[in-house]
Formats: sequence, structure tokens, C-alpha cells
Amino acid sequence: MSLSIRGCAAADIAEWARLRHALWPDGPVEEHRAEIAAALSDGVLRGYLAVDEQGQGIGFAEVSIRRYANGSTQSPVPFLEGIWIVPEHRQQKIGRLLIERISADCAAEGFVELCSDAEIDNLASRHAHESWGFAETERVVYFRKAL
Repeated sequence: MSLSIRGCAAADIAEWARLRHALWPDGPVEEHRAEIAAALSDGVLRGYLAVDEQGQGIGFAEVSIRRYANGSTQSPVPFLEGIWIVPEHRQQKIGRLLIERISADCAAEGFVELCSDAEIDNLASRHAHESWGFAETERVVYFRKAL
């Protein structure tokens, strides 16, 4: 299978939103489109598409530039917010190709690290992160107090 990895532009919003909705299905696709359009205008959110030979999106990754991320050594820091591959295309190293492209782009901008997270019980995500070269930095328990 031939595929390419590209950074998303305004023309990719519909495809990006479709794949994003598959990862985060709460809310309609239109909501994702609106969020992406707003975030693209401020330059904080970046999307990457894995596209097959027919031009169909088969995976995506989303990175934001955060002021801080747990375990990071510098600020600001690029943070992998989400990554998703169409199920029939998994286990073909598409996630690795997305991470390699993101890493190269971030390094070219002068960043020295890429951070991410995974829920502690999401073993598949944790394993994938490790296979992409991420190292666990710390574990955190979040708390909430209603007011």
C-alpha cells in the first residue's frame, strides 16, 4: 500500500474532522469542523493526515503547542493530543509514520521533545507510545472538587 503523510491545511478540515470524530465521537462532526477551523486560525493546533493512494484519509494525529506538559523539560512544548488509524489499516506502522513526521516538523522548529499522555488502563495506547519511542515520565492522579 502506498501512502503519504501531510500536515493539514484549511482544505483538509472535512477529512480531519471525519477522522477526529471517529476517535472522539461525542458531539457531531460539524462541532469538530468548527473547533478545527477556530484552532487553525490561532496556530496552536496542528493536524496530520495519513492518506492512501486514492487520497482517502486512513489516519490522523493532532498536536497542540502547550505552555506546559507533565514530564516536559521545556516550555512551550508540542503535545500529541490524539492519534487514530482506521481499524483495517492498523498494525501497518502508519502511527509510527505520523509520529516521525510530527517529530521532524517539531525538531525543525527548534523543539527538543514531543509529549503525550494515555489513560493508565489503556494498555494499547501505552504500548503504542513506547513503540514510537516515548518514555513514561510520571503518573498523576487528577482530583476535582465541586463548588
